[in-house]
This record gives sequence, C-alpha cells and structure tokens, in this order.
Amino acid sequence: MIELIAAGTIIGLLFHGIHRKVIARVQGRPGPPVWQEILHTLKFSFKETWIPKTASNPLFVFIVAVELAIWTGAIVIVGYGGSLLMLFAVFMLHKIVEHGLGLSSGSPYGKFGAIRSVMSAASEIPLFATIGGIYLITRTLNINEIVAWQQVHGWLIIPALPLAFAMYLVILSKMHYGPFSITKAKEIVSGVLTEHFGIYRAGLDVAFAMKTFVLIWAFVLIFFGALPWWLMLIAMLIVLLSLSFVCAFTPMLSPYDTVAFQAVVSGILIIYIFIIGVSL
Repeated sequence: MIELIAAGTIIGLLFHGIHRKVIARVQGRPGPPVWQEILHTLKFSFKETWIPKTASNPLFVFIVAVELAIWTGAIVIVGYGGSLLMLFAVFMLHKIVEHGLGLSSGSPYGKFGAIRSVMSAASEIPLFATIGGIYLITRTLNINEIVAWQQVHGWLIIPALPLAFAMYLVILSKMHYGPFSITKAKEIVSGVLTEHFGIYRAGLDVAFAMKTFVLIWAFVLIFFGALPWWLMLIAMLIVLLSLSFVCAFTPMLSPYDTVAFQAVVSGILIIYIFIIGVSL
C-alpha cells in the first residue's frame, strides 16, 4: 500500500502538470513542462518555513497534517475496495479542511476563501444523489462489489450515465483553474492557500495530488470496472484531459452561479433516481 500511495502522489503531481499544460496549449500559451508540479513540490520542501504572526499556530500546522491523512486514507479505501460512503466522507472532510486552511492563517484572502468553501458545499448534493442512484442499480456501495457487478452486467456507466455526469462534476469542482474553483479564484489571490508556503505548501501540494489521483481512479473503477493497470492509467488520463479541456474553455463562475448550477443538476438527478426507483 505504501507503493500505491507513493505512485498516487507522483501520478497526481504529473496529472496536475498535464492539466496546466493542456489548459495553456488550448489557450494559445506554451505553458510549463508537465513535471513542473513535481519541481514546485520539491522546491517548497527545501524553502525556509515559518508561521505568520496572524496565524493560529496549532491549527495552521495541524490542518495540513489532516489534509495529508484524509487523502492517504482515501487511497487506502479505494485500494482495498472499501465503501463509497467512506470515500465520500473523506470528500466532505476536505470541505472542513479547506475552511480550516483559510481561517488558520489570519489572512483576509484566506478567510474569504474559507467562506467560499462553505458555499461550495453545494457540490456535495450531486454526490449524495450519485450514491443513492448507484445503490439502487447495484444494491451495494462497496467498491469491490460494484466492480464485480460490472463483470456480470457490463459497465455501470451505461445504465447510470446521469450519475457518472454528476460525479464528473464533483471531480471538476475540485480541479485547479476550473469553473467551480471559487475557493481560490483570481480576485482572492490564492484563497485558502495564500499564507501557506515552505514545507506546509509542499505537504498541501502532495495532498491535492493524491486527491486528484484518487477521485479520477474511483470514477473509472465505479463506472468502468477493474482494468489492467496500464489501461487504467490511460482511462484516467483520458478523464483528466477531458476535465482540462472543460477548464480551458469555461469561465470561472461566481459563487452564486456555482451553487445554482449544482442545485439544478441535483434536482435533475433526484428525478432520475425516482424514475429508477419506480422502475425497479
């Protein structure tokens, strides 16, 4: 499992580099090399580190450790084929961590990002609808059992395309430079990350890399089943590239537009789940 966590970190950092490169190329810019995020993380690891005077010292340090712990746990959950409820509980904890990151520094930009992290909790509504729909179709929320169900019935994405779209939006809401990235939009500098630098920023970069890796991995597992490792990487890369193209072509929405859009998606999903329930 240690090897999987290390691989998830490296692949996640590479995915972030590819994400930035694709966005830049689509927008007519050369962009950084795909390994730039790995270099950034290494650079921050050796930078001088201190805690701002305005920060809450215990929270400032502890919240970084929590972020690393929850996404390490998420990789373990998916690696062992655990429950989707546990995986999505990690996703919800990430919201609390984002809020804590913003408040811990004492920066007004961080606090603004922390407030927006509460508003962006609307992305969890499609998440709950996805869980309900998957259970109605497969009668399980265990990842291993969902994979086994697909070996008998075929890809889950075929009967559950709206659910796949909803989870895709959830992942999109966590991508850097995306239309729903309101917690660190351009007008609030780096949002919740404004005052985190040095080893703390390196730790956050690692945690966010694991987050991207595990969410895309879980998406492919849930809707396409178990694949050979090389085909799994190709499928994950295709999902990442599609997310990057969406981020490159769409403007960043305001917090209110973000909540409204995700609420509409949730309403459509509720109707879809009701239809599934009636048909079953």
